[in-house]
Amino acid sequence: MKTLKDEEWTVKERLVMKKGQVYVPEGELRGKVIHLHHNMLVGGHGRRWKTTELVTRNYWWPGVIKEVGRYVEGCDTCQQYKNRSKVPAGKLIPNTIPEKPWIHILADFITKLSLAQGYDVILVVCDCFSKIAHFIATIDKTSTEGPARLFRDHI
Repeated sequence: MKTLKDEEWTVKERLVMKKGQVYVPEGELRGKVIHLHHNMLVGGHGRRWKTTELVTRNYWWPGVIKEVGRYVEGCDTCQQYKNRSKVPAGKLIPNTIPEKPWIHILADFITKLSLAQGYDVILVVCDCFSKIAHFIATIDKTSTEGPARLFRDHI
């Protein structure tokens, strides 16, 4: 039988112990230990730190915290029932159907284009009634009044 060189390691009832915790050798046994502590029937699927606390009460191996974190991140049940910190955006309400042209319009910029004839941005204005789209070339340095002037001059 091998002797242990460090005082924090002991052998108790054929179990290798480090500071009173059972050493789990490399292999599938580590995954089973995490599974038993994370997927308990009562109070199971605790988050990363709760599962780490439960596992490290009695077991130890190098990298136990990272391995528990990876297991919890990959748990399908936890991902499905994860609490979302953001408030839902609300119900989507569709626009009313326009009765004549140019009542409802959509406008957006296409940016970061390569320079062509001194322009690098396109303003797209679309009428929701007739689906007519206008494409207006402009530059990236357009002021806040720029889109209004472009709309006035080209539409």
